[in-house]
Amino acid sequence: MKRKQQRMLFLGALVACFAVAAVLVLIALEDTVTFFYSPASLAEASGMAGTEIRLGGLVVEGSVLRSGDGLTTTFDLTDGLASTTVVHVGILPDLFREGQGIVARGTLDQATGVFQAVEVLAKHDETYMPPEVAEALKESGYWREDP
Repeated sequence: MKRKQQRMLFLGALVACFAVAAVLVLIALEDTVTFFYSPASLAEASGMAGTEIRLGGLVVEGSVLRSGDGLTTTFDLTDGLASTTVVHVGILPDLFREGQGIVARGTLDQATGVFQAVEVLAKHDETYMPPEVAEALKESGYWREDP
């Protein structure tokens, strides 16, 4: 083989190794990727049962129900177009309240249509809204700009 052919063969093998490594990294990360949905986009999506997602929106006024054990909380989440019932077992953030923008991580129970949250994140101050929630609310026309 000539030196130029050896160099081209080496470069081809190097590119193939990088391609295989990239595919392996993407396969490994596939299980850790969590997608964001608003209640309206969740209602339109199909086959979401058992898939971990993030659901964001505003907690509906008057929808928060706490159980007797003090750990189970049920509330509705809306983006202005649709609402989804969320059940969370555990301690909620201190900033959680009605009318608050939140993001909940968990799975959708396809049989009941209830979102089982394993983690609830609330905004950290009066001016912050999670970017995904703000975008979903703007798309639904429910977003209200601060004066």
